[in-house]
Amino acid sequence: MLINDIKAKVNEFVLKNHLNIVEHLDTLSSPPTSFEPMQIYELPLIGIAGAEDSLWNTFKSVDVIGPDHMSPGEWLPGAKSVISYFLPYTERIREANRIEKMTATEWLYGRWEGELFNQALRRVIIELVEGNGGHAMAPALNERFAVKNLRANWSERHAAFVAGLGTFSLSRSMITAKGAAGRFGSVIVDFPLEPTQRSYTEFDEYCIKCMACVRRCPPQAIDKTGKDNERCRVYIAKEKEMYTPRYGCAKCQTKVPCENRIPNNRLR
Repeated sequence: MLINDIKAKVNEFVLKNHLNIVEHLDTLSSPPTSFEPMQIYELPLIGIAGAEDSLWNTFKSVDVIGPDHMSPGEWLPGAKSVISYFLPYTERIREANRIEKMTATEWLYGRWEGELFNQALRRVIIELVEGNGGHAMAPALNERFAVKNLRANWSERHAAFVAGLGTFSLSRSMITAKGAAGRFGSVIVDFPLEPTQRSYTEFDEYCIKCMACVRRCPPQAIDKTGKDNERCRVYIAKEKEMYTPRYGCAKCQTKVPCENRIPNNRLR
């Protein structure tokens, strides 16, 4: 099965599936720009990582993620490739969240309903692969998936890095060709696909260190050295109390140069 078949199916799902549309928004944190139905995602970016790429082993370092992070082969015996994708939020969601401090209603829906869509998309890819005689699994849907001390045993962002989709920012968001505002997903498969060539060598190569995300962060969890994950977690926990089951923030991903593109590296 060619990667083009997978891309076509994914694009069709994004364009036509009802889960990518929020039919009605109830005002949560701020008045939405419109009560009209809202599309969550634009067409995605898709990249391929080889299951034997040497980068997977580096993620087991305590300085990166940690020894609990599992390689593709540990998730799926016989793994050959990892399909990674980035789902960029629509302009409507991004524009709404450019407001200061409070998280926009549109973003809260995009984060919660958007992840429900993401889960469904993972299943679509798995079904497509298995329907063509292969085996596939998504760590995020697996019972073994776990987060311990703010570190997961599978990182969608790190998988995207291996798959050539982007690099990290000061806020630890991923900067892709379509920016940082969106969601990532991945599926591991047991047949070889041509890996996407990475156009970078450094983990933060696309970040221009402009400090815009530092100024945008409500709990001041970001500085020139990176992000304080615990301070961010505490702030998000408060949002969960206010907007349960939804939460969002991600001010660091909007009204910044990397919101929907790779910043001009010549500014570094």
